Amino acid sequence: MPYNRSATAVLDPAARVRQLHLVAAARVAAARASTPQQVADIVRVTVDDEVDTHTFAAIVTDCSAGLPRR
Repeated sequence: MPYNRSATAVLDPAARVRQLHLVAAARVAAARASTPQQVADIVRVTVDDEVDTHTFAAIVTDCSAGLPRR
């Protein structure tokens, strides 16, 4: 069955980025990622070339905020 995006995501690219950000954050939390590399890997799979490099880095930084500092 093909993936069907909502009409909102198609009309508003910012809404799609917010949705991807929330999904990535939920996956990071569920996986209990403990390193920035694990977070980056999860985000990379989640966004799957739908965002630019700067947006990807911002999502990784935000999702890494709860990790312990070394």
